[in-house]
Amino acid sequence: MMRRTTPFLAVLGLIMLIIAGFIGTRFLKQLIPTKEQADLTKLLGVEGDEVALYLNEELQEKKGIFVKGQTYLPIQWINQELNERFYWDNNEKLLVYALPNSIVYADSTSKGISGNPLILLDKGVVYLSIGLVANYTDIKVSAYDTALHKRIFINNRWDQKEMALVKKDGNVRVKGGIRSPIVTSVLKGSQVTVLKSMKTWDQIRTADGFIGYIERRRLGTRKNETPVSTFKKPVYKNISMNEPVCLVWHQMTNPDGNKTFDQLVGNTKGVNVISPTWFELKDNEGNFISLADKEYVKKAHKKGMQVWALMNNFNSDVNTEILMGKTSARRKLIEGLMKEVETYQIDGINLDIEGIKEEAGVHYVQFIRELSVACREKGIVLSIDNYIPTASNAFYNRKEQGIVADYVIIMGYDEHYAGGDAGSVASISYVQQGIKDTLLYVPKEKVINAIPFYTRIWAEGGEGKVSSSAVGIARAKEWVKDNKIELYWQEALGQYYGEQKTKEGMKRIWLEEERSIGLKMKAIKQHDLAGVACWKLGFEPASLWDEVRLDMELESN
Repeated sequence: MMRRTTPFLAVLGLIMLIIAGFIGTRFLKQLIPTKEQADLTKLLGVEGDEVALYLNEELQEKKGIFVKGQTYLPIQWINQELNERFYWDNNEKLLVYALPNSIVYADSTSKGISGNPLILLDKGVVYLSIGLVANYTDIKVSAYDTALHKRIFINNRWDQKEMALVKKDGNVRVKGGIRSPIVTSVLKGSQVTVLKSMKTWDQIRTADGFIGYIERRRLGTRKNETPVSTFKKPVYKNISMNEPVCLVWHQMTNPDGNKTFDQLVGNTKGVNVISPTWFELKDNEGNFISLADKEYVKKAHKKGMQVWALMNNFNSDVNTEILMGKTSARRKLIEGLMKEVETYQIDGINLDIEGIKEEAGVHYVQFIRELSVACREKGIVLSIDNYIPTASNAFYNRKEQGIVADYVIIMGYDEHYAGGDAGSVASISYVQQGIKDTLLYVPKEKVINAIPFYTRIWAEGGEGKVSSSAVGIARAKEWVKDNKIELYWQEALGQYYGEQKTKEGMKRIWLEEERSIGLKMKAIKQHDLAGVACWKLGFEPASLWDEVRLDMELESN
């Protein structure tokens, strides 16, 4: 019996020994650092003349290209990540850059100091040379674009960084762990930037332009350094009135409207800016209709009022995207406006560009930049009318407006409008939210809140159809009185509400009057805004100006 068992135990022991050896080998292998080199082509995602882009040490999806000894970056990426002011006119194949006091132009024939083109067009993509971008942008560039695996590091943050000296030679790996492939090596005495830390590994950026992980024990002395930018940011000098703005719009559709100045202004108090709707875009080539009148300006100046002439895009023949998407058309339009300024001694331009699509936004903002240069040169005010901020109109780019324009006006009304559900034109919460959201982008010294001198009378017809008509406050008060409407104050809305049953259906009104306007003026005061704007002249009873004027005077004290 013992003789039969012995061979079996020997075989079993041998098997166990083999298994133990295998496991031991696998275990020991995990303890031995791998010498495998990382596939840099795969790691960086580039090959040939492609250049990997790092922004603030983060590898980007977009790639640059290396041509004739320099790197070019895609303009779309530049606009999104670095500098939105590089404007490409795809119609006229022209690069436009608006500075505070001048406009720079370049095309495919424009060359830099090196003699290489500033712009490249490749397969429908526009690229700008890194030198051109750095010349106008507050960035730090570290280029490793002559290497086999081309890469470039761009930093536009100037916060504190942790630096460390390497105290022992080591390998930098793709991930934290000795079995991760090697990206590069660092030598004792070299300096690295520490990006992130784990328990025993640190993510670093090496002096030769690679990012990876190294064992923490190989790093020695650490210190914090704050990079210093040498970029000189453009200075935008804006015009500011030395008192709160009290603006009223004067709507007119023909030259005879100028003749109503004396009659309508006679009811006002405390107005220091009047904005006649003189200019309307006519076509997509930069032409416009003008109702400007010298005598009107003289009368306004005599009363101590500045004249900020309004330009709108309400003509159905105008496609704002087409018009403002052409540099030549924008230049023609601006030159025409400046001639009107000189001829009629106008004090400012007020832009009222409404209803545009998102695709037109970038062109409209570029127009604002270019117009601001002309206005700055003439020493006149540029003010821009805007909707209350929502996600759907963010492309109006209030932040950029707040930099290049003198005043940004919130049209704090049309909360409920014709064709929509019945409701208030401008409840107090709607107004307050519009102010708060605008102040996220524009400094309060430039923000003017516009209030409505009108309301809507709503009618509910058959089958639940809702219609409305806009009427001035003076006329609305008469309607309430004539129809013996009983009004109820609604605290949440900051307005009086009234309704009437008729044969045709229910009629409703959320009335704008002295009390509701007073609350809006209080909001302007509480947020310490630059002033108030009123739409429109002639819609208001004379008594309303006491409310507007009173609060503006309190604001200035």
